Formats: sequence, structure tokens, C-alpha cells
Amino acid sequence: MKRVHLDHNATTPMRPEALEALLEALDAGLGNASSVHDSGRRARAAIDDARERISAALAVHEDEIVFTSGGTESNNLAIFGATDAGPAGMGIATSTIEHAAVLEPVEVLEARGRRVTRVPCDPSGHLTPQTIAAATQASTESPYLVTIMAANNELGSTTDLPALADALGRARSSSRPGVILHTDAVQLLGKRPAQGLLDWVDLATLSAHKVGGPVGVGLLLRRVGTPLSAQLHGGAQEAEVRPGTENVASICAAARAIELAVQETDDFGARTRVLVEELWKELSCALPNVHLNGPPLSDGTRLPNTLNVSVPDAGDARMLVTRLDLAGVEVSAGSACASGSLAPSHVLQALGHDLQRARSAVRMSVGRTTTQEEISTAVDRLRITLGKAS
Repeated sequence: MKRVHLDHNATTPMRPEALEALLEALDAGLGNASSVHDSGRRARAAIDDARERISAALAVHEDEIVFTSGGTESNNLAIFGATDAGPAGMGIATSTIEHAAVLEPVEVLEARGRRVTRVPCDPSGHLTPQTIAAATQASTESPYLVTIMAANNELGSTTDLPALADALGRARSSSRPGVILHTDAVQLLGKRPAQGLLDWVDLATLSAHKVGGPVGVGLLLRRVGTPLSAQLHGGAQEAEVRPGTENVASICAAARAIELAVQETDDFGARTRVLVEELWKELSCALPNVHLNGPPLSDGTRLPNTLNVSVPDAGDARMLVTRLDLAGVEVSAGSACASGSLAPSHVLQALGHDLQRARSAVRMSVGRTTTQEEISTAVDRLRITLGKAS
């Protein structure tokens, strides 16, 4: 039985070009990039080249790129690093639909005494910049870290970052002292335009394996001058905010994947949008009780590759995920990091849906390698499995 992977928001296969870059770097016999001998200097040159490639692709300065081990570390570094470097009274404003890699650090800081404001989204999963700005009290006397995701991993809804930056006074040309703006842009990269993120935010989180790079490489884009305290200690690597010996080969592969993802963003959007529309059309015809969660497919700002649906009569989504897996279709019941949880999606609950709809929500996400044939196969298997379940 041919398996169909419809969980590209969790991870997507490594691109051949990225794998080639990874193997070339491994075969080159590179040393520790902090060493001054030949193999060390070559390792440093490889990292510098990767940083330069990413800098050109994302339209940021090379000094504004910090390599990490992934999106979770980048989010933690941004949130803990910015609050540690900020005033003692700095509060945090975030949304109710953030990824756990943001929600949990914020909860830790709240338990330590930081004031936290959680901003709700609208029924489609969108966040209003004016509402977020109002939550910071619009006063330089009340410093805030604002951490708002650029694109939601479950719903496909996106945030208007230029409008948010304008509301907070965080554009490069008009920086408001006392507010630091961070965005988790892990799901944005490669699906919607991501160049020039630091024109609008102070800190941005990215992850290589979401765009065909290797697992284990993340980026924190940090606008020059943004205060940030290291959360690990033991070396001066990565501008003294992220110590440790760099993963040279994976960084080289990540740079290649990011370059190509940025170049192909428009094509990716056009192709995956057609696939998702076909998927939804077939499902809505086959299952009259299926509900679309998040923005309508006609919303031009949504992630083009993401479809979140509920079949309230079908029972628990995690059981459905298991049944679909046995049928050869890989989907998820929400964020991959929460796949073992029995709790319904906090994102769906934040939309105001009842527990039954939240518990029966399934996320399907297509990718660069998804074919029309796979969509047809998946629809047949989804129809049978969900139909039986309901």
C-alpha cells in the first residue's frame, strides 16, 4: 500500500539539494569552526557562506542571523532572552493560539511573576493588530515583549506583521522604545513571503526542516540593537547569545533549503492551493457533516497548503489519526509536539468551538512533493475511514 503523507506542517522530506549540501559538508572533513587550524577555518568559511546565502534570501543582515537547534530553542531564546535583557517590569503580550514552544515559556515567566496578557483571535483564527497594541497599554512606561505567530500551524491563519509593527511602532523607521516584537514564523517560511521580516519585527523564529532542510537547525533573526541575554553559557559562538560547537553540515544544508524555499514561494502557493481546494471539495461532498476550521479557502492571506477540518460525529481525532494511519494516510490532530496529548486542540477551543468539534479536528497539510494522484488516493481513504467512523 502506497502511503500518503499529508502532515508537511509537522515536517517535510529533505530536499535532494539540501541532502547533497549536507553530504558534501560531511565529506569535506571540516573541523570545529572555532579552531584556528585549516579544518577549523574551512568549517568557519562554510558557516559564513551559509549565513551569507540566508542573508541574501531573507533580506536581512548577516549579523542578524543566529543559528540554533530548531524552532523551539529559537522561541525560548527570544522569549527568555528578551525578558531577561529587558526591564524588571517588562510584561508579555501573546495570543491564545500560539504554538506550545511559545505558550509554555510564557507560562514559566508568568509563574515567576511576569504579567501576561493573552489576546484572543477572531473565529477564523486572525489576530487584530489594534487589539494586540491595546494590550500593551501603548505606553513606553509599560515595557512589553509581544510574541505573536506569523502563521498558525493548525489553522493556516496568518498575522499582518506590517500592520502589527505599525500599530506597535516597531518598523525599522519608527521604533518605539519599551516594546520588543517577536514572531514565530516557522510555518510562514516557504509558504508566504518572508523576506525582510526584520523590517517589521525585532526577533523572528525559523526552522529548516519545515522547508526541506535537516531536522536540528533553527534560526533566530535578531534585529541589530535588540537586547537579548544568552540562555546557555560556555562559549562565544553566535554573537555570544547561543554558545556551542556549530552543526556545520546541517547549517550548510539548511541554507540551501531556505534559499530554494524562498525562491519557490509563489509557485508553492499556487500549486498547493489547488491541491487543498480539491481536497476540501471532495471531502465536503463525501461527508456532509464535515466542518472547515480557520480561514475560508477564499482568504488570500491564509497558508495555501493547510486544511483543518472537524467531523463531530466521528469521535476523537487521535483515534481518527490512528485509523487513517492504518489506511496509509498520515495526518495529525494538531501540532506534532502535542500529538500524544489527550486534550482537544487549544487552538480550536480558542476559536470558540465546542469540545466535540475541537476533539474531532484533523489537520492535513500538503507539501512540495505532494501529487494530484496522492490527493485522489487520500480522498478515497479519508472518505471510507471517516465515513465509517461517522
